[in-house]
Amino acid sequence: MKIADLIIWFEKWANPAWCESWDNCGWQVEPGVLQEEARILVCLTPTLAVMEEAISVNANLIFAHHPLIFHPPKSLCVGSAIADMVKLAFTHNIGIYSAHTNFDQVDDGTADVLAQIFNLQELSPIVPTQLGLGYGRVGNLPQPLTLELLLAKINSQLQPPNLIFSPAVNKEQEISRVAVLGGSGAGFIPAVVKTKAEVYVTADCKFHQFQESRDQGLILVDAGHYATERPACDRLVQKFQALKLNWVGLSHKDEDFRQFL
Repeated sequence: MKIADLIIWFEKWANPAWCESWDNCGWQVEPGVLQEEARILVCLTPTLAVMEEAISVNANLIFAHHPLIFHPPKSLCVGSAIADMVKLAFTHNIGIYSAHTNFDQVDDGTADVLAQIFNLQELSPIVPTQLGLGYGRVGNLPQPLTLELLLAKINSQLQPPNLIFSPAVNKEQEISRVAVLGGSGAGFIPAVVKTKAEVYVTADCKFHQFQESRDQGLILVDAGHYATERPACDRLVQKFQALKLNWVGLSHKDEDFRQFL
């Protein structure tokens, strides 16, 4: 399948027009690869390490969740990460494409994959957008779990380097209803409360957002940005493989930019 046809297929599923006004979905760099047979490296974040990996495996498209360019740069100078990425993209004829907030909303997108990992049932979006889709997912566990068992499941399934959760909670409390949203989801806490979820799994939560959740009776679980979004990259690889592409792989150079002692 040519890259142009692949992008047409993808954008019928996750239209870049759905992205938020602050976001930058779609082509980040297109050096003239549209008519080439697709050789895709999927990653969470396009970095120089990922670009070097793409060069080493002879990929012609880096398909990323996070955009390379969030805001229009005022200059492109050697030594800046964006400029060096763009230079390598044109030198080695490798396109860079981003599916961000549009991919967050769709079936088999970031939130939907999280919901599937925890076998949530009777799903609905936390915040509906269009076509019955939206940001986050909330649903019921197949059978209630104690909070302790649910936290253990989050650890085993997502393998976060560090797991943070609300203070002063009873780990023997039975949990039936769970909300999930990959990446920075703390701003959705008021909407999650309205869904009657007992636990909310997301990332990038601040001190006072844990206070806000506790005060509203919601158990907030921060499993990390990387851990909550990386599973959707793996699902994307599977969907691309079903298209019988020339080659598709999941980046081994993606990284969580934080370390914990």
